[in-house]
Amino acid sequence: MSKKQTTQHYVQAIQNRKARYEFEILDTFVTGIQLFGSEVKSVRLGKASLNDSFAIILRNEVWLENMQITPYEHNHLEMLEPKRSRKLLLHKAEILKIQAKITEKGLTLVPLKAFFSSKGLLKLEIAIAKGKKLYDKRETIKARENQRQMEQVRKQY
Repeated sequence: MSKKQTTQHYVQAIQNRKARYEFEILDTFVTGIQLFGSEVKSVRLGKASLNDSFAIILRNEVWLENMQITPYEHNHLEMLEPKRSRKLLLHKAEILKIQAKITEKGLTLVPLKAFFSSKGLLKLEIAIAKGKKLYDKRETIKARENQRQMEQVRKQY
């Protein structure tokens, strides 16, 4: 008798859903991210999280901080720290453009989602964002609830 083989279910994208609620998105960029092979395997399996992560610029390089990537269970060669700093791959002109925009008061770099390109490379969508105030968040919730009610009314008729 043959053994049943379990199929791996790969994830399409990893979203940072909190970012769109907490921040007002001003501009977005798609970047590459520097990872080790075992980290890519973990991300393909969906064992990564962008919650509480952010990007910073140090010495004309963009670094992603606090991205949780659970270590791949079949990797026995190297043990990597799950929340280590990871370098984002951008052109120098893009970095300078981002740095010029971020120098404004209250702006930050926030990752929105991680996804695999058509070539199979892991890409990260980052945004220049401005933090929302409490009343802005309340307006977002009201608009979302109104949209849901409109959709429910449309379905009835």
